Amino acid sequence: MKFLFILAGIAFYIKLLLLPNPAPDFSQVTSIAQLVVQDAGVPNAVSAIIFRNRLYDTIFEVIVFTLAILGCYFLLEKEKPSNQVFYLSDRPSIVLARLGATIVALVAIELAIRGHLSPGGGFAAGVAGGTAIGLVAITAPPEWMQSIYQRWKAAVWEKFSVLLVILLSGITLIGWELPHGELGALFSGGMLPILNMLVAFCCCLSALEDCFRD
Repeated sequence: MKFLFILAGIAFYIKLLLLPNPAPDFSQVTSIAQLVVQDAGVPNAVSAIIFRNRLYDTIFEVIVFTLAILGCYFLLEKEKPSNQVFYLSDRPSIVLARLGATIVALVAIELAIRGHLSPGGGFAAGVAGGTAIGLVAITAPPEWMQSIYQRWKAAVWEKFSVLLVILLSGITLIGWELPHGELGALFSGGMLPILNMLVAFCCCLSALEDCFRD
């Protein structure tokens, strides 16, 4: 087995030394950001880099945080949960927390849908969505939250969305892309908006699963 690894390493370095790797021509472009925007068809250069130029990294980031969640679950599987869970029960705290959760959830939806057009994106939307879930969780009985988690089969949807991200990313990396559309339009950027929303969905479900897994 070591022999195969050595051969693979030698072949890789021969490729680096012998095969040309021409640099792109930047003479007609005033900035790298403009080049990224032109190439991806979306005005948000950050989303273009994450979901197109660095798509390999994004795939493995999704895989890594999924494996981390599974690892924590198996590591803590035999731990006994606390018999008593404390949550805010006074009416003013509940009203304020759930009002904040509603506002943050709307922000999360906006970031997920328009993240390829403006600052923000799937990961920011996931953080906002997880915050909204957390605000509801600290003001609700755990049994009620657990029943919602089980009724909507959040664990199944999370795994399905992760697999869908990996599948669509693989299709994009092969070279199959949806039409870019008009720059700045909501339906533009090919596969980028879909990946953006899927990553946000994965992050929100991960937050829900971390809080309310049996």
